[in-house]
Amino acid sequence: MVMSSLKDGEIVGQAREVAVGELLAKRAAELSLEKKCEEVRILDLRGLTSVTDFFVIITADSERKAKAAADHIIDEIKEDGERPMHVEGMDSMHWILLDYIDVVVHIFMPDERRFYDLESLWSDAPLVPLS
Repeated sequence: MVMSSLKDGEIVGQAREVAVGELLAKRAAELSLEKKCEEVRILDLRGLTSVTDFFVIITADSERKAKAAADHIIDEIKEDGERPMHVEGMDSMHWILLDYIDVVVHIFMPDERRFYDLESLWSDAPLVPLS
């Protein structure tokens, strides 16, 4: 058991307390992989911005795959008791944004991902490894 006085990410022996946001980010990333999305990255933005703690950045190579991934993430995470506060882009499918406050999921078509290049914009953010 990790003591509650620890901060997110603090190390105790070999164990590290994992933030709820990090678990949600990893869950969203894994769900996108179930729908055959690619280039899935999780950026840890804690300490870099107060807007959110994690970005999950995903590439879908078709509008159909982008919609399927977004729907799958929303449906499965809803079963875990979480709902997005805001959803954008479901009409165009080129950049879908799912805002879970501590985690923002970006599902991009390849051209939009290259154009907006969030990884370069947030290059100071550490990558969170996927399981």
